[in-house]
Amino acid sequence: MEKIKFTFEDTKETVEFYVLEQTKINGSTYILVTDSEEEDAECLILKEGASVEGKDCVYDIVEDDTELLAVSQVFEELLDDVDIEL
Repeated sequence: MEKIKFTFEDTKETVEFYVLEQTKINGSTYILVTDSEEEDAECLILKEGASVEGKDCVYDIVEDDTELLAVSQVFEELLDDVDIEL
């Protein structure tokens, strides 16, 4: 499982996440990440945003309920053994 680091712009805090899956829907890239490899771990769905020139990719947490439900269903189909609870 790939491990990536995220740095929050406002606090400059760095957090590591494990990438479970990535998908593209309607031209937008989404990744499903978790903070632990353990079962029943917390996960987030992140959407790739517009990157600033010369910077790494920018990801935002998907918070819109309709978008979150739709994307979580796609990830559940891609990952047979994963059940995402919202």
